[in-house]
Amino acid sequence: MKVQDNSKVLSNSHPQVKELIQVPSTAARLVSEFVGMALLACVVVGSGIMGTNLSADPGVALLINTISTIFALAILILILGPISGAHFNPAVTLVSLVNKTMQTKDALAYIGVQVAGAITGAIVANAMFDLAVIQISKTDRITVGKLIGEVIATAGLILVIGVLIDRAQTNLIPVVVAGWIGSAYFFTSSTSFANPAITIGRVFSDTFAGIAPSSVLPFIVAQLVGATIGLFVVKSIAKVN
Repeated sequence: MKVQDNSKVLSNSHPQVKELIQVPSTAARLVSEFVGMALLACVVVGSGIMGTNLSADPGVALLINTISTIFALAILILILGPISGAHFNPAVTLVSLVNKTMQTKDALAYIGVQVAGAITGAIVANAMFDLAVIQISKTDRITVGKLIGEVIATAGLILVIGVLIDRAQTNLIPVVVAGWIGSAYFFTSSTSFANPAITIGRVFSDTFAGIAPSSVLPFIVAQLVGATIGLFVVKSIAKVN
């Protein structure tokens, strides 16, 4: 969910400061989304592999996976947020589109590089642990409970981002988003994918973090339902305030 960029307005209305403001180019924003998404997917998949290498206990493996993911997510949002808004998630991008803080062509470009980045990150993680570079996961994750988990995880993600933007507290987004995702790793039955691009990327690693192709579409539908619910709640809260 991208904060509206007022720098162009400022530079047009105050020509004397135009040269002092550097608005990231479209190419820079797309590179930021691709790199951020690739690194995030690499962390998610790679830490899952490391977790299972270090322990046969799935709880320990999940803990390793969670800790690595939340730290990386917070860092990536912090350093790349000023460039692209650090969406790293098609659900977040689509909410920005609905909120009219993005144009359709930009949103589609973001989603394209996010998916490409997630696939790339998963493949790199496989290679990093000397596994077959191209794999297709066989992990079937479809149950009603897990789909409900994805709805809740994604709704919560959109809610916390939207509320912080509405309160002009965007500086807290890296910590709060990472905190929500880390918590949802443990309290949701699905372990909180909450991201269509990551869901697609995790197909390409038949490891701890993998998901079978047959599970992808139901997960994405659940995530989009969750994003819609989260957006509705944010708008309801904003109206009250």
